[in-house]
Amino acid sequence: MSGMIVHEWLEASGGSENVFETLVDTFPDADRFCLWNDSAGRFTGVTESSLARTPLRHSKAMALPLMPAVWRNLPESDADWVLASSHVFAHHAKFAGKAATAPKLVYAHTPARYVWVPELDKRGDNAVARAVSGVLKMLDRSRAAEATAIAANSHYIAERIADKWGREAEVIHPPVRVADFSTAALVHTVAEQRILKALPTEFLLGVSRFVPYKRLEAVIDAGAASGMPVVLAGAGPEERRLRAYAAESGISVTLLRHPSFALLRALYRRASALVFAPVEDFGIVPVEAMASGTPVVANAVGGASESVIDGRTGAHVYTWHPDELADAVSRAVEARPEDCIARATDFDTSVFTSKIRSWVEVHAGVHAFA
Repeated sequence: MSGMIVHEWLEASGGSENVFETLVDTFPDADRFCLWNDSAGRFTGVTESSLARTPLRHSKAMALPLMPAVWRNLPESDADWVLASSHVFAHHAKFAGKAATAPKLVYAHTPARYVWVPELDKRGDNAVARAVSGVLKMLDRSRAAEATAIAANSHYIAERIADKWGREAEVIHPPVRVADFSTAALVHTVAEQRILKALPTEFLLGVSRFVPYKRLEAVIDAGAASGMPVVLAGAGPEERRLRAYAAESGISVTLLRHPSFALLRALYRRASALVFAPVEDFGIVPVEAMASGTPVVANAVGGASESVIDGRTGAHVYTWHPDELADAVSRAVEARPEDCIARATDFDTSVFTSKIRSWVEVHAGVHAFA
């Protein structure tokens, strides 16, 4: 039986792109479809929607109002099953032809945050978005009802799916290639070697895009509370604000822009602990840190609380007040590297592949992959 894997849009990196890549590896004979493919060659053989032929492919915010209609008017496909990797509207997908009546399975990273939880997504926190949110909620909920089955990337998101879509979802956590972080050899350029040599022997690490909801200032707060230097790895529009915040913190803060994969893995391995403050759907970064043998100070709200075991592979934080942060860092750094790595293996790519294959086989037909 032939399949179709669909995804919102494709970029060169990202957690949902990692899921899409693993889905393609798991079902290599399935066709692939997305709104547009801006992955710089990472993904090939993917059919793009009509939006890809317009300037809107470079502006998600402007394209969003058109996405529901585009997803409902897809080209003909003979697929016997459709698997949608969805964090906005990909679960609305409807192909013409045989695939129109095929089982539609949804791997949900989240119901669209800007529609359902605008407090977590600024795209929904404006007058225009609020004016249309009621209509979009009814539409989105009705399209979610079409799915033969839904899988969620965390228990946190499964609860959101139950609340917003009125659907039950099986939890299948996203994949992380644990060996890439735990045992893979690191090869650095001369410039990277200089960077690593200049770093403190102990430091707290923050890894993400420099954007407001990632709350990287909380990493600096944790450093100030515990008296430890901080390293922030990433890039983004918040860089200037973070540098100003760091200058007022009274501790050493190093910002490393666009680290290579090898340098990032070295930072994970050398850090005393990763500090992860955002309320994420799941949070792959904490698992990458644990796969490197590094404990995590994690937000007690959101998906990271499912992967980080309080008191064993890190510490959960509720208030983010200085006293709690100092205690959390103190408890986290006592974690054993072997316990962190063992926990990370629960989220290895092999685990995801086994679970997603079984899930699709059950709901697409037991003989789908015979």
